[in-house]
Amino acid sequence: MSANLAALGYLIAAVCFILALRGLSHPSTARQGNLYGMAGMALAVLVTLLVLPAPSVGTYFLILLGVAAGGGIGYAIARRIQMTAMPQLVAAFHSLVGLAAVFVASAALLDPEAYHIVVDGRIKTASLLEMGLGTIIGAVTFTGSIIAWGKLQARFPKPIEEKIPEPVLAVFRLFMSSKPILLPARHVINLAIGAGILLLLLIFMGTESGFVFLLMTLLAFALGVLLIIPIGGADMPVVISMLNSYSGWAAAGIGFTLNNPMLIITGALVGSSGAILSYIMCKAMNRSFVSVILGGFGETGAAAAEEGEKVAKAGSPEDAAFIMENAQKVIIVPGYGMAVAQAQHAVRELYDALTKKGVEVKFAIHPVAGRMPGHMNVLLAEANIPYDVVFELEEINNEFQTADAAYVIGANDITNPSAKEDTDSPIYGMPILDVEKAKAVFFVKRSLAPGYAGIDNPLFYRDNTMMLFGDAKKITEEVVRALDP
Repeated sequence: MSANLAALGYLIAAVCFILALRGLSHPSTARQGNLYGMAGMALAVLVTLLVLPAPSVGTYFLILLGVAAGGGIGYAIARRIQMTAMPQLVAAFHSLVGLAAVFVASAALLDPEAYHIVVDGRIKTASLLEMGLGTIIGAVTFTGSIIAWGKLQARFPKPIEEKIPEPVLAVFRLFMSSKPILLPARHVINLAIGAGILLLLLIFMGTESGFVFLLMTLLAFALGVLLIIPIGGADMPVVISMLNSYSGWAAAGIGFTLNNPMLIITGALVGSSGAILSYIMCKAMNRSFVSVILGGFGETGAAAAEEGEKVAKAGSPEDAAFIMENAQKVIIVPGYGMAVAQAQHAVRELYDALTKKGVEVKFAIHPVAGRMPGHMNVLLAEANIPYDVVFELEEINNEFQTADAAYVIGANDITNPSAKEDTDSPIYGMPILDVEKAKAVFFVKRSLAPGYAGIDNPLFYRDNTMMLFGDAKKITEEVVRALDP
């Protein structure tokens, strides 16, 4: 294939990726966006195979073998993965992109002639910089994503856990806890390691030393761990978005090393979009982006109330059904509890039952509900909830004061009034859904245990709140049966 045709093919693929990002910005066009992305990737791979210099049958065989292995594993994971595990799956995939960047840079250093980056017997300075930055970003992305995966996963599957020695398992559990690990002088340590990495990068560019490259990579691996372990569970959605951005820049670094414009374009798109999303989410949570990245947020506070014993009112599905069927407006607030119980289809039945009775039903989505951006939107779309009744926080928050009832499904931290009332709370300043302003609040939850941020929710004990203890799917199905016996 000629260079002009290859450039045209890559340009069309890049346009497909841009259309994919545009489509994924709204649930109604998300499926079309996915198709654009798949078409763009297929075209990019095809063009890359056609521009290989003097390929042999063996080369194509190895490439196809790798594609088959990776595609097979990806297909198996996609078929088996639950929606509740999507955030940690995204984190795991980010780690692979970072590791790929490290491997490509290492291969280029070992055999620079194969990458056409040698001039007068020496690797080009620009290529050394690209390799170094790609390795640093990739290494930080890899270990940081592994830690994020652990914090989201919380524990290994039981068959795997039984095979791990208890001392090793205890170490893993420490890193897999949603609670932050706050090392003494952690900022000083991180700054020292960061400065050391930059110094080693300069030395590497001047010496092409494999030892310096290895040491720089190991320090970057360590920095990835140290950057993520101080970040608490409440900020995990921002971490996932941030790591998504890192993986994009790592891919762009691979593109420069491979002299592949498609990887550069794709990496830049992913990196910039991830950075923009991280900024938007930090703004939605009233967080400093720099503070979150450097582990400045994390103290989780007390998990239980300390103002004496508080009593929460427990109710029944029948109580909730009676009040909601006589309401004019009901706002449903989905959270991670809905994802865990896979209750989205039961929630659709609740929506249908209430609307048949003439009740106005709306859905309120917090920007960081669940464990990753858009988590709740995907679940509601899966259950075919109409898009025009799903609203973001800014669009619907003022309507809670006119709502007769709010039906909250495991959305703990994003409804916690402490964010507005308790200056000592670790989530103080984070915008929340004002569900407490509804005339009646039904909170579906298994227990009074704190949410992912590890703090108690005063909303449980408000006079207008009724707790519906149990599995979200079963409770919602019982409410639906009471509405339509």
